[in-house]
Amino acid sequence: MYGTGALWLRDAEAMDAQEREIPTVGVEEEYFLVDPVTRSVVSAGPRVVARAVLEVGDLVSEEFTGYQIEVKTRPCTTMGELRAELVRVRAAAVSAAGQEGLRLCASGTPVTAPVDQAPDVGDHPRYRAGLKQYRAMLDDFDISAFHAHVYLPDREQAVLAGNHLRPWLPLLVALSANSPFHHGIDTGYASWRSVIRSRFPCLGPPPYARSLAHHEQLAAAMAASEAMLNAGMPYWDIRPHPHLPTLEVRSMDVLTDVDDTVALTALIRATVVTVAHRVEEGDRGPQVCSELLRAAYWRAARDGWTGSGIDVLTATPMSFADQAAQLVAYVRPVLERYNDLDLVKTFLARLNTRGSGADLQHSWNGTQAGLHAVVDGLIQATTSPSIKGTEPLTVQ
Repeated sequence: MYGTGALWLRDAEAMDAQEREIPTVGVEEEYFLVDPVTRSVVSAGPRVVARAVLEVGDLVSEEFTGYQIEVKTRPCTTMGELRAELVRVRAAAVSAAGQEGLRLCASGTPVTAPVDQAPDVGDHPRYRAGLKQYRAMLDDFDISAFHAHVYLPDREQAVLAGNHLRPWLPLLVALSANSPFHHGIDTGYASWRSVIRSRFPCLGPPPYARSLAHHEQLAAAMAASEAMLNAGMPYWDIRPHPHLPTLEVRSMDVLTDVDDTVALTALIRATVVTVAHRVEEGDRGPQVCSELLRAAYWRAARDGWTGSGIDVLTATPMSFADQAAQLVAYVRPVLERYNDLDLVKTFLARLNTRGSGADLQHSWNGTQAGLHAVVDGLIQATTSPSIKGTEPLTVQ
């Protein structure tokens, strides 16, 4: 997660007119560290981070397992800036991993089985507390995510905006699905990461909240029941960040393609801005049935982009392509205002022709090399020529 967050904590009066008009965004991405010969994840996070911080400072950090690292971007105003920033931090992580003889792999779950049966959990008090509280539930909790932050400093407004965002969370799962394989097994799901997370009472869609105070009361009750570690830091899929002036969206698998990440961030920002305006008009958001929302999550995790999901606003089946078209139509004025409409439309067209990350992984698995080809494809895509200044690495 973001460190001190000092880069976000800027006085609004110091922003220029463009910054006040266009909220800044930032992203976090988690990656696996993979041996290019065995294709298994390797517990080398602290060593890789120690190398990467020399280039990008605290924009890289350790993650829950030693198999992973996390990078984050600075706050950006345009999607062009965000792409350049993401390319820069990815390149630093690629270089640091390479110096350890490893490769970077952007996938929601490890494709092949780790050498060790249980994840090598990082040395952090919060991680150790999680092990004590959740026990065997964390035995295969080696998952990698993409989080998007949108500048929204009014925490009351952010909570109510989350009510409006809840119905769209299953669509975000489908758009980002990139974890069909787990420890050498084809799960039959597009996002097995989402299934792993669904077992935890403190993860997934947030409850409907009437106000910031109600949101905090619900978190406190969850923490008192020991279903949540810390009421001050809930891990729901939408949250006003505990330390940053942002609304954070957390439901997505990490995406392999940088351009997919940037385009999906543009769509998320436009949605946040649109619903924040609805809140300003007095609309607290639809009270979507929580059970139906969880069912929609499951359907999105199982079938992914090419399947049909549940439109929780109407309680009817609907293809994810049609749901995406509805969302784009809903937020189109904001996308046009920020010059992001073509970026999002191109992303959706790319999904229709190329498929999602899960579809790509299945296509690579169809070759003679099987799962090794999946890992090789992910490595090459994570370190593709689109990351300017980095050459694709030759996988052994």
